Amino acid sequence: MMVIILLGILGSTFLMVMAKRMPALIRSFCYQSFFLFLIIFITAFKENRLDLYVVAGLIFALKVLVIPYFLSSTATKIKVSESLGLFINSQLSLIIALVLTYFSWMFSKNLGFTGEYFSGIAITVAFSQVFIGAFLMISRMKAFTQVIGLLVMENGIFLLGVSIEEGMPFFVEIAIFFDVFVSVIVMGLFVYRINKLFTHIDVNRLSRLKG
Repeated sequence: MMVIILLGILGSTFLMVMAKRMPALIRSFCYQSFFLFLIIFITAFKENRLDLYVVAGLIFALKVLVIPYFLSSTATKIKVSESLGLFINSQLSLIIALVLTYFSWMFSKNLGFTGEYFSGIAITVAFSQVFIGAFLMISRMKAFTQVIGLLVMENGIFLLGVSIEEGMPFFVEIAIFFDVFVSVIVMGLFVYRINKLFTHIDVNRLSRLKG
């Protein structure tokens, strides 16, 4: 069951990499966050940990509901084009994502995290989220994608924290969670302001500011 959910996280990440339009990207992020919520909720139930129940509830409330709604409504308000503007096309992006996943597996193996079956898969998926999130941030033109790439990386960090034997301390998890949440709100406001001043949010056009 848990392995299927992990594959759901990985599959939704691949959908994000292949997405060409903003609604598809945000919807795939919702799927990924929901699968992450299931992982943490089931882990909390098995280990009877109140802190993980709190984290799972926050992920569902903010990452599955609030943040996607905030991003969608902001995109609608500034009338941003639904096209993401790809530096790298979807097919090549998927190949790169698969390579990054393989690299994540090798990296996890070299660190000695692949002993237990579930833990090995979870840590591999976690590292792949971090690497693919960074790839999304640098391979798409829209500033919104940088926000979502950051959220994908943060999902990977949470999954890694849950997957390791001792896990991250509760207050560290909450601190990271709210730091990223505040960052999303601030970045959303900056995107709104940039669009108001320059009528677009394509980051590649910033190259015109070179002297």
